[in-house]
Amino acid sequence: MTTTATTPLPSVRSAFAAHFAVSALALAAAILLVGCASPGAPHTPLAQTTPAAVGLNASTASDTAAPSQWWTTLGDAQLNTLIEQALQGSPSLAVSRARLEQAVALSQVREAANGPQANLGVDVTRQRYTANGLVPAPIAGNTYNSGTVQATLSWSPDFFGQHAAELQAALGQARAAQADAAAAANTLAAQVGRSYVALARLVSQRDVAARALAQREEQQRLTQERVSAGLDSQVELTQAQAAVPDARTQIEALEEQITLARRQIAVLSGQAPDALPTLAPQLSQLQRNTVPDVLGADLLGRRPDVVAARWRVEAATQGVNSARSEFYPNINIAAFIGLNSLGLDNLFNAGSRQMGVTPALRLPIFDGGRLRAQLGGRQAELDAAIAQYNGAVLDAVKEAGDAMASIQSLTRQQTLQDDAVASAEKAYRFAQERYRAGLGNYLVVLSTESQVLAQRRLAVDLRARQIDTRLQLMKALGGGWTDDTAVLQTAAR
Repeated sequence: MTTTATTPLPSVRSAFAAHFAVSALALAAAILLVGCASPGAPHTPLAQTTPAAVGLNASTASDTAAPSQWWTTLGDAQLNTLIEQALQGSPSLAVSRARLEQAVALSQVREAANGPQANLGVDVTRQRYTANGLVPAPIAGNTYNSGTVQATLSWSPDFFGQHAAELQAALGQARAAQADAAAAANTLAAQVGRSYVALARLVSQRDVAARALAQREEQQRLTQERVSAGLDSQVELTQAQAAVPDARTQIEALEEQITLARRQIAVLSGQAPDALPTLAPQLSQLQRNTVPDVLGADLLGRRPDVVAARWRVEAATQGVNSARSEFYPNINIAAFIGLNSLGLDNLFNAGSRQMGVTPALRLPIFDGGRLRAQLGGRQAELDAAIAQYNGAVLDAVKEAGDAMASIQSLTRQQTLQDDAVASAEKAYRFAQERYRAGLGNYLVVLSTESQVLAQRRLAVDLRARQIDTRLQLMKALGGGWTDDTAVLQTAAR
């Protein structure tokens, strides 16, 4: 008994050893062969710029932060309503939000694909089998029903980080899309605000032009009286008459610009072009908010366009990692269990069951340089993303710095303008006093008033520019946006 039981063992051991040796040799050969698909020389990506390199001050966040809902600092309730309407109903923002939802959905698809996949299939077939084929009788030449009920489970372990890199790349694109949506909202709010200030400027200029028209009509009347009295010639009267239609032309041109500005604001706020026919903001009622003195490094985290560019760098980096992982083995494990029978009446019998396991290993060996070219393309995409990020940083710093420089210059110009207005109004008062005292005629008074009106036009433009540049600065500082893109990591799960 003992001898009978032990005699097969040497052959079993030999077969096992032979099988193990063959498997080991095959594995060793595969490992050697995979070296043929080499990623090539290491690639050094472009360097990302730093806050210090672009001249940003290492200051606290409060130094450069724009207030939340910055447009409310102008103190105009009508403007607040228009911007809120724009942020809610603008078609351009709807496009940005749709792109965000699409990017988030793609990241969720990528995450779902990384886990185990389970499927259930049910197939029923009625088929006539050829009498002259490979299928033997009695099936050949007859018609039968066949059915399959099968469950399949598959899983691809992420040993080399390919799945994780693909997920992080998709999340990076989704986060970039979220920052892009915030940048679009910031830009839209600034467009509405700046258009509103431009309309207020036109309304104020129309008021000054209306006063200039009244002055020229009065000047024409007085000149007519002087000509009738023989004190002036027809030349002076012709000049005075020509000035009146010129003033009316200026008013009509301003009316046209006012109409176009109203239509633009209506469309920006998601309304019909003719929805604001009486909108007439007053420039003097718009407040000038305070602005920071320096630009801090936190600017780069408050600008949604810069944050979007940064996330695209991260997505491109993960794309490189994913492409590099293509050079390593890809392992997939699949298993199935189910029922299959010829004749539906036997489908659920115990003898109809079937099951199996199909592990698979894929190794890149010779692919004509496809994987290396694919990796090179991803590396080029990374360099392009870094270059775009560096450009976005430079543009952000320049935009904010330009606005701050303009605000400082306009403050100095305001001081000079105040002096010029004061001098013109002083001369106008002296002319009025001389006229009342009988020492001068009224034409001198009207001529002096022309200088006052010219200074008022300049004052209107200057005040509008001061407010407009503050709005540009608020946009350049990120519009009060707080980076919330990281929450997409949780949302995608």
